[in-house]
Amino acid sequence: MHRRPRTPLLLGTAVAFTLGAGVTAPPAFAATDPDPVPGLVAGTGTAAPQLVTGVDEPAPGADDAEAARAHLAAHPDRYRVDPAQLVVAGVERSADGRRTIRFQQRHGGLPVFGSAYLVHLTGEGDARRVESVGGKYFTGLTAPATQAAQAVPDALLRDLALGTVAEGPARAGVTAVDRGQVVLPGGGGRLARHFTVRGTDPKAWEGRAREVYLDAGSGAVALSVASRTPGRTGSEPAATAGPEHATTGPERAATGPERAATAGLEPAVGTVPDVHGRPVPVNLARLPDGTYQLIDLTRPARLTVHDAGGRDEYEVGGPLPEGVGPVSSPTPDFPASLAATGAAEAQRNSAAVYDFFHDRLGRNGIDGKGGPIDAVVNVTRWGGESLPNAFWGSGRMTYGGGNAKFYPFAAALDVAGHEMTHGIVENTAELVLRGQSGALDEAIADYFGNAVEVTALGMPMTDPRAALLGESLCRTGTPEACAERRFDTGRSTVKDYVGFPVDFSEDSVHDNSDIMSGALWDIRRTLDPLVADRLVHRALTEYLTPLDTFVDARNAVLAAGRSMGLTRAQLRSVTAAFDAHGIKEGWERRIGMDSRTVLGPLTDGTANWPDVADGRWVMATGADGYLRVLTGRVGSSAEPVQLSPVGEQLSHGYPATDGTLAAWIAEGSTGSAPREWSVLVRPLDGGATRTVYGAPGRQVTEVRVAGRHIAFQALDFSTGRTLPWLSVDGAPAAPLALPDGHSGQSVSLRGDLLAFVERWQEGERTVYAPTVRSLSTGAVLARYVVGASGSEESEVARTLLTADRLLWLQTPSDRSRGTSIRSAALDGSGVTDLLTGSAADPRPISELTASERAVTFAHGFTWPKGRRVTNADLPKIWQLPIGGGTPQRYSCNRGGQYTPVADRGTRVLWADATAGRTDLVVRERPAVTC
Repeated sequence: MHRRPRTPLLLGTAVAFTLGAGVTAPPAFAATDPDPVPGLVAGTGTAAPQLVTGVDEPAPGADDAEAARAHLAAHPDRYRVDPAQLVVAGVERSADGRRTIRFQQRHGGLPVFGSAYLVHLTGEGDARRVESVGGKYFTGLTAPATQAAQAVPDALLRDLALGTVAEGPARAGVTAVDRGQVVLPGGGGRLARHFTVRGTDPKAWEGRAREVYLDAGSGAVALSVASRTPGRTGSEPAATAGPEHATTGPERAATGPERAATAGLEPAVGTVPDVHGRPVPVNLARLPDGTYQLIDLTRPARLTVHDAGGRDEYEVGGPLPEGVGPVSSPTPDFPASLAATGAAEAQRNSAAVYDFFHDRLGRNGIDGKGGPIDAVVNVTRWGGESLPNAFWGSGRMTYGGGNAKFYPFAAALDVAGHEMTHGIVENTAELVLRGQSGALDEAIADYFGNAVEVTALGMPMTDPRAALLGESLCRTGTPEACAERRFDTGRSTVKDYVGFPVDFSEDSVHDNSDIMSGALWDIRRTLDPLVADRLVHRALTEYLTPLDTFVDARNAVLAAGRSMGLTRAQLRSVTAAFDAHGIKEGWERRIGMDSRTVLGPLTDGTANWPDVADGRWVMATGADGYLRVLTGRVGSSAEPVQLSPVGEQLSHGYPATDGTLAAWIAEGSTGSAPREWSVLVRPLDGGATRTVYGAPGRQVTEVRVAGRHIAFQALDFSTGRTLPWLSVDGAPAAPLALPDGHSGQSVSLRGDLLAFVERWQEGERTVYAPTVRSLSTGAVLARYVVGASGSEESEVARTLLTADRLLWLQTPSDRSRGTSIRSAALDGSGVTDLLTGSAADPRPISELTASERAVTFAHGFTWPKGRRVTNADLPKIWQLPIGGGTPQRYSCNRGGQYTPVADRGTRVLWADATAGRTDLVVRERPAVTC
């Protein structure tokens, strides 16, 4: 039920499109009662429409796939797709005989990430007709899509993938499985290499793997999303092109491998103790040797429950390890010890969920083909701790054994329905686990988990408990207090959408899902529940595609309703439910904000930190799949100017400016050269771009610029040592000399002064020393030692030079108190605190910036325990006078506020994620109270 994990993808802006000739208009409603089903929805970042309804045209062809392809080819001006780029990914057949042909786009023979174009057919043979068309097809792709275009060797790409999530000790046991090349959409597209990265370190992995996409030409991270596969190391099945979507309807029984796997087994009935210790009847399989296993053979899909034997979630994450097999017993009456595992409920709930989808919706199991349905119980967390959780991954359900507070998670029917629905999503829409598409995945899983249980209990939708999910898991307390989620809270996009930044967007999938699930639940409450279940199932399996948004889902449900023959009144109730939850076109613009947008939307959150000086800003954001550095003037409506080279397939980011010059980092590789980091410099008003540093083997971060001087820090891979580097008057950069064993980082520049944090080890202690040097004389003007023997162990970060002081952030190593903002004289004469960390608010400060009048900071973000994230948990920006005082809220924007940079006076620019996306915004002064 829970997934938490991180990073970026880019899709452009909407493209205008007109209804093509020959498309039949949808049924005409009176002017006062417009048709709620859209006839046409334009695509986003593509000329191909997202949805075209009311087509109703003949579709001749030898088979459904040929007919669908021929229809698209016959109307190039309407659909703007190239049929030669489409391969059939599967066919979904409804119980009423309607078919959905699902195509995947290929560019240069490679799959295009997130693509799926769907053609809906009715009738057979000469009576076959196209009813509607839509999905995600990306026009304008120009990225090279050949092996020759991959400049970075496979071995280096794999090593880079390993380092995207885990560094240092966490790298132990990490694996990166190569999934091959893929084209990422956005502009001209981007050739990438796909790796599934997993590891065993619990803090780094939290039981999940990552799907990492590295630019094949530079090795830079292009996209990283949560995986549906639990994180673990070990053997790995061969990579496949993707899940099979084809289905032939509920009448199909197990055949082939499924039937072979049941050979020699005989259906039987026995008892297994439930979580309360009461024997309950279950369907079993009798083996030839006379023993029994928890395998249900009475349905076309074989249902099996496996016993993990207390192994942790990493060990059972991939192929089940030796010793983990079906729950077994020498007799048909299984032992009492199984009560602690939830094995009985796992089997009975799998059957109930199967029957719900089969009997009510005409779906033959999770894959739609009667394939086996597996569950694993008795699973722990790392170190043998209890696992109060459940998840879908590696094609099966995994249930934790619970603890003193919770029953085993297999005990809840709505939890089982939730996890099995994730499997159905994986086999149909393949919603990507990030942002709105990930929240859709969770919402649909919540909807069906709830619907399965409410239907099985015969509970009316008016019952207060009909709105709860997971309410039966707690051993003590009320169902209302125990429920993991509820659907009657009325949350909406414009009031409650949790504004994560683009690079955190997959973290928000649980925290925004109940906006959509609440709308779907309201539809079930207002329509006949059976009609609603069929409506949502059809939208999922026949209309939704991997990168769909909330508004896309609204349109999908309405189009599905039209195809089902819903009445005008029923369709109006559907639109009313979505409207009530703020799910309608342009909802992002209805969120109130007190800032002004400077640039947006931003497309990558990993290297696009802004900077500003004297009203001139610099920022990195994506274009054609690559980051580019832009500049503009605060308050100007002129188009931003690109500073980084045009058309270069390198990633340009982390820019800095002094108001006259800009400096930034270029990352990647060209041709067959190894990956390298370069530091580039260019005047804001135009002129030649100079390279002051460029070499493989060192990773460059934190560029600073001040007149004649360019400073940055570089990590030497061969030694593991980070040092400040300096370039003067455009000359090649050179490292700063520090004693052996010492490193330097967090550089800052102002005029003739360089500040950085020197770091070294004294036994088990790490010592930090914020240091100021004169660049003209090389003399150390100030050095403040923190963490030496006899003093409190603390971590120091982010030096900042003001006109007469050195500022830095200092956080106790035990995190018992929050971060302090410390202020020190430039001559080493003393330290004071502008802000003292407090145990009452132990959140660390992640960002620090200052002007001549004010100090501005942003808190870091830590996941709250025991509850879901709200906007109040996300980082907010605060400001206080340069000499100290009481911090004031800088902006009342409710979403995440990141990477503030101070201009003159009290003006601050920052990356703001309130509006369901990330924008560079500005304010002139603090809001004070919110």
